[in-house]
Amino acid sequence: MASRIKVAVLGATGLVGQRFIQILSKHPWFEVAYLAASERSVGRKYRDVTKWIVENNLPEDIGEMVVERIDADKIKEEGIEIVFSALPSNVALDIEVELARKGLLVFSNASPLRLEKDVPLINGEVNPEHLGVVETQRRVRGWGGVIVKNPNCSTAILTLAVKPLLDEFGLRRIIVTTMQAVSGAGLRGVASIEIIDNIIPFIEKEEWKIENETRKILGRLVDGFIEPLDVNVYATTTRVPVVDGHLEVVYLETSRSIDVEQAINTLEEFRGVPQDMKLPTAPEKPIIVRREVDRPQPRLDRLAGGGMSVVVGRIEAKERNMLRMVVLGHNTIRGAAGAAVLAAELYCKFYGLV
Repeated sequence: MASRIKVAVLGATGLVGQRFIQILSKHPWFEVAYLAASERSVGRKYRDVTKWIVENNLPEDIGEMVVERIDADKIKEEGIEIVFSALPSNVALDIEVELARKGLLVFSNASPLRLEKDVPLINGEVNPEHLGVVETQRRVRGWGGVIVKNPNCSTAILTLAVKPLLDEFGLRRIIVTTMQAVSGAGLRGVASIEIIDNIIPFIEKEEWKIENETRKILGRLVDGFIEPLDVNVYATTTRVPVVDGHLEVVYLETSRSIDVEQAINTLEEFRGVPQDMKLPTAPEKPIIVRREVDRPQPRLDRLAGGGMSVVVGRIEAKERNMLRMVVLGHNTIRGAAGAAVLAAELYCKFYGLV
């Protein structure tokens, strides 16, 4: 590439915003050219307003950048083409719609619009073809830009592990119980007095998101819109005292009989479009199978594939058409910022921007 594509990160000081910066700071296609956050951070250097808590040091050049207001006109004037949004859900909708109306490409971690039929909800290896719905989105909504969403963190991890088994054996039912890390609630999402020495057996709206987003991601394009998969999904979500890495116990009722070795081979051999295209953020192996009886574990396995792989273990056939497995993924990388960056890479390839 002669020059990199200029990108903005909104909500840059938060946990997912930091993950965006970590991933984008050395990206071969994208250049971080605009940082925006809440009013209290505006006009100050990023390093002075950010409590950097992710692995590795804050990139020095980005630390020196001045945090801006979220101003759609200024973002456009600065030559930004792609906006990565880590905004809170309660403010994201209006801002992201305004940016799309200005012709910008918005890749968002926020939940509003995720389930709209003309808004792609992309998990790179699972449903890259859903990016085709952006043509419908532009036509229906009358804007020149696009809004592309990445899934809820638990859904991203689940659907990546489930996709190859769906393709090979068909699915009738998915039952999942999650043990979700505290980072999934953001920097200040769970008070230490509530989570230390404890498990919280409820996360607001999380079960609904998993059940509905999973069906959409595993669905198909029909006449320019996304038609959800007709499968029953039942989710129970819990919060556990782990920093990063969501662990999920998954039961799959398949349409055809399945055995353990078939399942393992199907998972280990799975490669998606991002791997075929050798996209920068795509892990070489999106699914890693561990055969030890006590794996995966968050502390040992969450950074597999740079945090972009999911790790699957304890695969066991419970009945002729029932499989149990334990799945682990990094919630703020594969489940958030990394998924959005991978979706942007796919878009850029599909639409000839790189």
